[in-house]
Amino acid sequence: MNTTAVHQILSPLELHLQRIRQLQVDGQHAHALPAAQALLAETPDHIEMLYLVARSQRYLGQIDAALQTLARMEQQHPHYSRVHEERGHCYVVQRDAPRAIDALLRAVNINPALPSSWNLLEGLYRMAGDNANAATAASHVATLKRLAPEIVHATSHFSDGELDPAERIIRAYLLRAGNDVEAMRLLARIGLKRDVLDDAEILLDAVLKIAPDYRAARYDYASVLLERHLYQRACEEAGKLLAIEPDHLDYRALYASASVGLGEHERAITLYQKLVQELPGAADLHLSLAHSLKTQGRQAEAIEAYRAAAAARPDFGDAYWSLANLKTYRFSDAEIARMRAAEAAPAMQPVDRQHLCFALGKAFEDRSDYAESWRYYSQGNALKRSGSRYRAEIIETNTRQQIEVCTREFFAGREGVGDQRPDPIFIVGLPRAGSTLIEQILASHSGVEGTHELGEIPRMVLDLQGREFDLDNPRYPGVLADLAPEDFRRLGEKYLGDTRIYRGNAPYFIDKMPNNFRHVGLIHLILPNAKIIDVRREPIACCFSNLKQLFATGQEFTYSVEDIARYYRTYLDVMQHWDEVLPGRVLRVHHEDVVDDLESSVRRILDFCGLAFEPSCLEFHKTARSVRTASSEQVRQPIFRDGMDQWAKYETWLGPLKEALGDARTRYRQSGVTTPG
Repeated sequence: MNTTAVHQILSPLELHLQRIRQLQVDGQHAHALPAAQALLAETPDHIEMLYLVARSQRYLGQIDAALQTLARMEQQHPHYSRVHEERGHCYVVQRDAPRAIDALLRAVNINPALPSSWNLLEGLYRMAGDNANAATAASHVATLKRLAPEIVHATSHFSDGELDPAERIIRAYLLRAGNDVEAMRLLARIGLKRDVLDDAEILLDAVLKIAPDYRAARYDYASVLLERHLYQRACEEAGKLLAIEPDHLDYRALYASASVGLGEHERAITLYQKLVQELPGAADLHLSLAHSLKTQGRQAEAIEAYRAAAAARPDFGDAYWSLANLKTYRFSDAEIARMRAAEAAPAMQPVDRQHLCFALGKAFEDRSDYAESWRYYSQGNALKRSGSRYRAEIIETNTRQQIEVCTREFFAGREGVGDQRPDPIFIVGLPRAGSTLIEQILASHSGVEGTHELGEIPRMVLDLQGREFDLDNPRYPGVLADLAPEDFRRLGEKYLGDTRIYRGNAPYFIDKMPNNFRHVGLIHLILPNAKIIDVRREPIACCFSNLKQLFATGQEFTYSVEDIARYYRTYLDVMQHWDEVLPGRVLRVHHEDVVDDLESSVRRILDFCGLAFEPSCLEFHKTARSVRTASSEQVRQPIFRDGMDQWAKYETWLGPLKEALGDARTRYRQSGVTTPG
């Protein structure tokens, strides 16, 4: 290899790091330490630089200094395994076996691919006469020795969240070694972390064809299916694992999660309740139980479970945000004090800090301290946006292409294609626009099945797009022009077949995925008799409501004023286009109209869907069903106007939003009178 070429692509910092690493490999710690300390002065938060300083300090016998460096490192990077491994080494030097064991166990719990830690643990356990734990440590040592060094190194990087080097190492190894199931599984796990779920599914499917008894791979496979919303298949894979080990805690938790996806909430609740009895300190399990209880409308029990999650892990931001997200819960002074202290802690994990910021935003909103509330909402949005890969131009480019491809002539030339069954009712629009209310109204009708935000249309779009996405030359929506009538019918059949699992016996069912507004053209082509309802809310109210909402997944456009305003404008553009090229195809429902005149709005919606009026639709809040969105508690109450103008309390800070929305503030009412009545 041409080392000069390598140096040309390395940063100056990386070149310095390489030199210090080599000095340590050569045992020249007296030279490595001052070099690392000098570089650390320039980059005081650099994780590896801190580690290299502590390591050389230990080798030079400066144990107290090393422990001080590690304490500084832990404050900034508490979940980095090498902090705890190096601390374990220091305690070994100090002959403090109990503290060494504790530190090394923390290291391997984060990162199981640490041969040095396992070796030390085996020796320490044997010295203590703990042969059982010594044997466990020895087993881990033997497992790591059986693996190729590249797999061990890549797994170590992966466990510490260093995905780039992990992927680089494992891909290079696979090119040389071929179908190594351990390497393939690791690459799939990296894909899962990066949200490249289709690649992860393909890799794990291949692993299981080679090694069908590889339980860890099957567990990962079921987890990927779960993330892809393929709940029936995830249940089947989890069931295979439970048939082998029916008491396995992780397998049972996975099966419960898949059951939630299928809408089997009572089954999931039973499973979670048994799990939390066996593992009362498992905060994640308490949280999952609480989510299922909330979905079933069992609010008091959900609150108890959310509190149990927070008690099990006091810095568990999601537990506090989930309480806030009930919309009806009010935090005590003590809870707010705990949240503020946790959010301010330097070592707080970013995801927990995000959750706590949004929870505190809601807590202070409920206390009418709008300045403090906005401060926390803004901080939470900034934290969330900083870790997002969202690019507004991708959505805007797709919208332009939809308008260019899906013309009136395009649809006229494909009249009559698709599956002719009228079963689905699509509710589209922006999140927090009132779509859950419309869903609850319709689901209160005897002829309509409420489901949730189904992923089938977005997944179909991804399949049409192809695995190699090219922003400059995307396949979708242009690929629609290449499809034959039989293709549209087949896609419609596939949609209805894939969604069958969520349905009961009612003739109609609801798909409430809001972002499907971008794919009205595709829906029309594959399901020409499906009903489509666009639920729209006044833009400032809608965008503000999104800015104070932390979504579990997706909706990455909601975490900055500019992004949400651009998205709203793009939404208006594409919906106006559908109105022009498919007149009468979409019913426009304004949330404010529903609140002002419920009965007229309900009759209008039912008429559009071809459904007879039923009084139960006016008493939607009495309908017992699972509701999985942020509005789940609100739709279990009669309609009130209280929250309609909540944004006005924050008007002092909403000038940039008004400016970014521009003419959308008036245009949202002007476009789209698509049906009579």
